[in-house]
Amino acid sequence: MKPQVSIIMGSTSDMPVMQEAAKILNQFKIPFEINALSAHRVPEQVAEFAKNAHSKGIKVIIAGAGGAAHLPGVVAAFTPLPVIGVPCRSSISIDGWDSVLSILQMPPGIPVATVALDGAMNAGILAVQIIATGNPDLLNKVIEFKENLKNKILSANKELSEIKFEYKTN
Repeated sequence: MKPQVSIIMGSTSDMPVMQEAAKILNQFKIPFEINALSAHRVPEQVAEFAKNAHSKGIKVIIAGAGGAAHLPGVVAAFTPLPVIGVPCRSSISIDGWDSVLSILQMPPGIPVATVALDGAMNAGILAVQIIATGNPDLLNKVIEFKENLKNKILSANKELSEIKFEYKTN
């Protein structure tokens, strides 16, 4: 089984966040790999990985990083593949805002799709949606997934309608 998605992170301290992307990919049965790569500590390995990921069959890269969060942008500079950046809170971040801005503010020509702070679950879903554009069976699973999200909210509203307060109108 060859990976279609590569989940990378600046350090293993990002794993509690990034595992949420892995859970989604696992749920959709999309093969993936997980590695720690630091744009600052092993820049040569990052460049090598990014340049060659497409030749390994990778279709999407999910890159999580905290602090200055250069990993997603550096990878995007070296790869023809779509890169999804996940800004991560870290012990050295400014409540995650430095990570958000480092990933979000890419120069023209080097796009990184950026999800919410600690939003690896959405990164996983976006990776699935990207792959699903060329896979009708997977696209149907995405449609079913979205329908289940809708049904959860409809059920929640039904439960909320049963809660009684003297001045509640619905």
